[in-house]
Amino acid sequence: MNLYELTVHELIEKLDNKEITPEEITRSYIDRINEKEKDIKAFVTITEKDAIEKSKNIDRKISKFAGIPIGIKDNICTKGVRTTCSSKMLENFISPYDATVMDKINAQNMITLGKLNMDEFAMGASTEYSYFGATKNPWNLNKVPGGSSGGSAAAVAADMVPWALSSDTGGSVRQPAALCGVVGLKPTYGLVSRYGLVAFASSLDQIGPITKDVEDCANLLNIIAGYDNKDSTSAKLPQKDYTKNLKNGVKGLKIGVPKEFFGEGINEEVKEKIKNTIELYKELGAEVEECSLDIADEALAVYYIIACAEASSNLGRFDGIRYGYRAKNFENLDELFINSRSEGFGAEVKRRIILGTYVLSSGYYDAYYKKAQKVRTFIKQEFEKLFKKYDVLITPTSPTVAYDIGTRSTNPLEMYLADLCTVSVNIVGLPGISIPCGVDKNGLPIGMQIIGKSFGEETILKVAYLAEQKLEFRNKYKPEYK
Repeated sequence: MNLYELTVHELIEKLDNKEITPEEITRSYIDRINEKEKDIKAFVTITEKDAIEKSKNIDRKISKFAGIPIGIKDNICTKGVRTTCSSKMLENFISPYDATVMDKINAQNMITLGKLNMDEFAMGASTEYSYFGATKNPWNLNKVPGGSSGGSAAAVAADMVPWALSSDTGGSVRQPAALCGVVGLKPTYGLVSRYGLVAFASSLDQIGPITKDVEDCANLLNIIAGYDNKDSTSAKLPQKDYTKNLKNGVKGLKIGVPKEFFGEGINEEVKEKIKNTIELYKELGAEVEECSLDIADEALAVYYIIACAEASSNLGRFDGIRYGYRAKNFENLDELFINSRSEGFGAEVKRRIILGTYVLSSGYYDAYYKKAQKVRTFIKQEFEKLFKKYDVLITPTSPTVAYDIGTRSTNPLEMYLADLCTVSVNIVGLPGISIPCGVDKNGLPIGMQIIGKSFGEETILKVAYLAEQKLEFRNKYKPEYK
């Protein structure tokens, strides 16, 4: 087996046994990137020279993760490296500082392989809205990898990085993980610092890991979780080891299955594979019960009102003066603003700014934004009711498997429906993980979402780990490129 095919915990075992060196691992991944990037287009920036140079001088005594490579979504600030958000607006922006999560990665003496492609400013569900071009799904190069973290999920699935850091605003870690057959975790809001993440919607954004398996996911969460005084929404909690309870099983655990997430609009093969996995939990001693969570339609509307409103506010700073691209032709200040933003932003970002500005405008604020915040509270209460009875909830991650590139990018409403199963988790700030649970008749991965109580990452990781071990997805199924 090639080094790039191994999980991080398998690489660590080989490093500890002195079977391999950090330089050998790094060169294995760089060679893989050079071989596959022309087809997958997962990267915006590849830091090949710096990565190889750093790998030669790794001190393994610093951390067990020292010398392990990683990929970073291109909306997470990395000092001295381009952070573009896959936008013309930030095409040449070199970050002068590191995000808090990067400080934590660097403290472990890990090796950054580069910045990963995404939908522009994280707005999209297919990674087709990138200024640098669309990323392809390794399972079928004609299919989308999901979004907005499509570059991250595709890079992990294609063995171009062993794991990646990404962001999730409405499903942007979990949905591409599902479409690419890898593991993606959206942590509880406040568990991981957002300092240095270029904001899309500040009350929804959360940084999370995309990995090859659940154990790696728990390990990467261990590294990035924790209080940060630079982030006012960061939660002060005792440090946990999220790998500690992975193998404790699900006997006696209460699992709720919201029937509304298995209704109209959900692909039949998706339903079937997830229901088969749910039966597996029953056999292993969990108590499983169908329940009702009739918030799907409201959640999607609430999400797009709040997300667009916050995006409109957050992206106001990109005006050609304070930050970002500056138009060459203008005769006055108004023209400078208009031309810079018109030329610097892509169509989807403009669409969301316009919608967000509209719902925040005088005369419409009460009718849309204020009402959306009230419904947000209602959605939170509905989840709280269920979590008084159940330990976790299980739903599909995506209503469908990966679809053909170009089939939805011209139909925004159809694209927005891809977030049907994931947005409610961000609205109420809960943790959610997506794991692959099978493939459809065409061999495309199907993702299952496990939702937990606030700061209940230990439980959802344990539930995910058990299914992963029983289903043996990575042993049974391989992407097309293999």
